[in-house]
Amino acid sequence: MKQKKVSSNPPDRPIWKKEGLKKLVSKLEKSYETQKGINHVDGLNIPTPESIKGIIDDFFRVIFPGFFGPEPVVTASIEYYTGSVLERLYGALSEQIVRSLEYQCVLDNCGGCDCNWKAEQITIKLLESLPGIRSLLNLDVQAAYDGDPAAKSLDEIILSYPFIKAITVHRIAHILYVEQVPLIYRMMSEWVHSVTGIDIHAGATIGKSFFIDHGTGVVIGETTEIGDNVKIYQGVTLGALSFTKDERGRMVRGTKRHPTLMDNVTVYANATILGGDTVIGKNAVIGGNTWVTSSVEDGMVVNLVKPELVFRKHGAKG
Repeated sequence: MKQKKVSSNPPDRPIWKKEGLKKLVSKLEKSYETQKGINHVDGLNIPTPESIKGIIDDFFRVIFPGFFGPEPVVTASIEYYTGSVLERLYGALSEQIVRSLEYQCVLDNCGGCDCNWKAEQITIKLLESLPGIRSLLNLDVQAAYDGDPAAKSLDEIILSYPFIKAITVHRIAHILYVEQVPLIYRMMSEWVHSVTGIDIHAGATIGKSFFIDHGTGVVIGETTEIGDNVKIYQGVTLGALSFTKDERGRMVRGTKRHPTLMDNVTVYANATILGGDTVIGKNAVIGGNTWVTSSVEDGMVVNLVKPELVFRKHGAKG
């Protein structure tokens, strides 16, 4: 079949802007009517990715003062600096939480909620959690330094390790998850997933002195529970083995689907640990490329049988 020759002459710009643009607008308007699943026209003001990113930036500025943000931070002005960032956070975060709660109220048809009051209480709770979050992150940074011989300083870890971005956002988003604020916690966790390659669901419970080395490709599911002093490597999946369904074939939500890792567990690269009933005992070591779907006792080491390597000269047969 002969291919239709494409004209090498571009469309006349003034004519297209006058006629073609009008036709394109009309086509898109029709698609807004027929493809409503990807529209939010005439709906409530929902949280915006731009606003959430700005909120994340301010959290980093107040959690790690002097490391993030355009201005240097000095002791003489630390009170003013911290107060101004917190004041900005209070306004921006409470507004986005109101939008999220109002969105959920419409879905639930609740009618009687005071979303503004509730948003204010959640915002205050999250902001007042910041000293505790900093204490946890201080231990996480130290765990990264202690666990990585390539690390030259704590400053290097804070400034450059993707893990620090991932765990910082997680420890913030987890509070929003616990407070049942829709949309925002997922927007936060998926933003940091997109920039680090580390996918931690905000529902996961993570203890003290946690470290993910390298981090690319790590997946930690919603109902995962991780104890203290746990270290995992790149490519690790802490996932669901199966999904319970109701009599209509729909997935049952809210069940324990993901594994539990007790204190002092190490999981090496590309290991997969699945199932809500799977518990990895204290001080256990899970070797790389393993597939674990049942519990492991305290202190056990799980490895694959060592594969046999075959050496031959390049180009030789057999």
